Amino acid sequence: MPQISAQLKGSLFPLSVLQLEDNNLDKLKQQLASKLEQAPSFFYRAPLVINIEHIGDKELDFSLLKRSIEEKDFICVGICNGSPLQKKQARVAGLATLQQPKADSTAKPRLLEDAQAISDNATSIPEQSEVTAKGVKIVKQNIRSGQQIYAQGCDLVIIGAVGNGAEVISDGSIHIYGKLRGRAIAGAKGNKESAIFCQSIEAELVSIAGTYWLSEAIQKTHWQQAGFIKLQQEQLIVEALPATNN
Repeated sequence: MPQISAQLKGSLFPLSVLQLEDNNLDKLKQQLASKLEQAPSFFYRAPLVINIEHIGDKELDFSLLKRSIEEKDFICVGICNGSPLQKKQARVAGLATLQQPKADSTAKPRLLEDAQAISDNATSIPEQSEVTAKGVKIVKQNIRSGQQIYAQGCDLVIIGAVGNGAEVISDGSIHIYGKLRGRAIAGAKGNKESAIFCQSIEAELVSIAGTYWLSEAIQKTHWQQAGFIKLQQEQLIVEALPATNN
């Protein structure tokens, strides 16, 4: 009898959930193109699960949905929260069908939301809390779940904490004077010299120039420690921040 060389083992990989608000796939492609332009090193060929719970009984062409997403250099893995009929149609189109947990969903990573939601969250941050100096964007407040901050072409400084479900992105480095419990993406356009500095590392995800760690990897050695995360020989490493005297 030949030996079986393939083994199934449980593992965790980042799967971004995209909340589909309607069946306008042209608008979806525009939103994905904008997201990819924002952080190409992180989002290029990123796997997506499409949450279709807001579609209801509207008609949706799942083959066209899959094609529309993959035309924009994402990978469409499957759908979640569909009706029995929608799940059947999705499977015919070659998509997996999943059920997203309802409980504590705000604590789960959500990289991609619809463009309007991102815009609404961004405008909820008072203008006086942001200062853009030469080469740095400074935000003086806590970043709450569902909010996203992006520093285009410069470093990002957060004077406050980054909560679960929040996301901070920078083309340069990220400095967080507080706890990092959400997601931090530095070097979003490929700058490998970028770093992430924070007073307490409790992140859902950290990424530099497309190389990432999930919270499970951080918890092994660096959980709730002050430090800075950088790339070294194409791998993420953490170095301790110098202790300060009171």
